[in-house]
Amino acid sequence: QDGDLKFSLESVKKLKELMDENRHINPRMVVSKASYSPCDEKYLPEEFQAVCKREDASMIFERLNLAVQDSDLCEICANAACAGCF
Repeated sequence: QDGDLKFSLESVKKLKELMDENRHINPRMVVSKASYSPCDEKYLPEEFQAVCKREDASMIFERLNLAVQDSDLCEICANAACAGCF
């Protein structure tokens, strides 16, 4: 969840994969966070299409990416509906 927007955990994980893959393709051609947009990805989950139309899309995508950054994070705690996991 990001504000009033809600997304499935699987879609957010796919978003993270897309963002991570694009940033580390070639060390000399690493895409900066500022210039990369997952909206250009052909495999971006459909539920993010509405986000792509917003001016704050890049910030939303970064926050969602950070939410699933920790690979040891349990799926229950990564779910925005869960409270008090930490």
